[in-house]
Amino acid sequence: MTGRTPSTDRPRVRLLSRSSWPEARHLAEVLRTETVGGALLLLGAVVALIWANSPWSGAYVRLGAWVPWAGGERWHLDLSLATWAADGLLAIFFFVVGLELKREFVAGDLRDPRRAALPVVAALGGMALPALIYVAVLLGTGGEGLRGWAIPTATDIAFALAVLAVVSSHLPQGLRAFLLTLAVVDDLFAITIIAVFYTADFHPLPLLAALAPIGLFAWLVQRGRTWWWALIPLAVATWALVHASGVHATVAGVLLGFTVPVLTRARGGAPATPDRSEPGDADAGGLAAHLEHRWRPVSAGIAVPVFALFAAGVTLRGTDLGALLTDPVVIAVVAGLVVGKSIGIFGSTYLLARFTGAELDEDITWSDLGGIALLAGVGFTVSLLIGDLAFGAGSTADQRVKAAVLTGSVISAILAGVVLARRNAAYRRVAENERLDADGDGVPDVYQRPGRD
Repeated sequence: MTGRTPSTDRPRVRLLSRSSWPEARHLAEVLRTETVGGALLLLGAVVALIWANSPWSGAYVRLGAWVPWAGGERWHLDLSLATWAADGLLAIFFFVVGLELKREFVAGDLRDPRRAALPVVAALGGMALPALIYVAVLLGTGGEGLRGWAIPTATDIAFALAVLAVVSSHLPQGLRAFLLTLAVVDDLFAITIIAVFYTADFHPLPLLAALAPIGLFAWLVQRGRTWWWALIPLAVATWALVHASGVHATVAGVLLGFTVPVLTRARGGAPATPDRSEPGDADAGGLAAHLEHRWRPVSAGIAVPVFALFAAGVTLRGTDLGALLTDPVVIAVVAGLVVGKSIGIFGSTYLLARFTGAELDEDITWSDLGGIALLAGVGFTVSLLIGDLAFGAGSTADQRVKAAVLTGSVISAILAGVVLARRNAAYRRVAENERLDADGDGVPDVYQRPGRD
């Protein structure tokens, strides 16, 4: 008998600990792509806002309403250009999300249940509280406003990572990994909400028919075939059938992403077994990594910015700003994004640590996590998409939702930027003090960790 309780023998779980080297390398590549994509996303949104409020706003409306294939009515494809951007281009975005999710849970850090618990719990908390706040604000008003309960639940991965890249030069790598993983898990829950709650007219036969191209796509990629002339037509056929079923067509992207193998195959055709001690090693050279590397720049550099160009054009000319800012839908969305996301993520993480005995990694403070939780309130792409589905693209309510999402996202980005810039400055001072002392120039050792305030 040692006299110690079992709890003292068990090592304490560290939250937001440093990732393995392969995972950190993958994260750095994703951050570079998404940071550029976030800048292009912001550019698309700014162009849309300026264009929609300029003397040429009519041209903006006509461009979005233009139907490039009027003969596609038979296949439910007589869609406007704005709808093609939302339903078609965003399918590429969700295909990349599907690849990333599968990679994380099969070969990444999140294959360890202890690591996976934090972003999953944080994502759930960061979605539940904004939805509850939205419902609480609109519960007494009645009407169709409650249909938009899911609008403030989503985090925009490209926009949030772009803000983080601007203010972060010395923040711990674990924070970046947490934000990326949180946003990816958030997207999975968001697409589930879209499929379950925002499917208007469901037709099961096209959805069943979609299993055929999905199966052929899966068969080819499982055999390691990347023939673009076969995979792309199968992906398009899957998208068209899912769209015809009434389920939002972006779900097709996630389904196809899930079919792609993550692990490389050993000799004899058996999938490689990941080494539990080094997450991320087993997927090097895997087909999922190859397709993600190829399609992520298309998603971040083309699909999402073009969607923003058509989705963010809120016309404010002649609008009563006082009435807009006091509209219950606007208040509910802004409160959900700014207050609900930050408290939901921070609170669920704190409760997880409190009731499991886990601790933050020694390099990270609760102030750091608070800044990331605020940054998760930047909900742009998927929030705008859910607004379109809830109220109808171009409707009066949809215009209010766009204004609210833009306002809430900007407020969240500013508040997070202030907090994270302050924390980044503290880490930069520590790094500078370490460098001066390492030079042996006689400067006193003033090393200290940033205050855990």
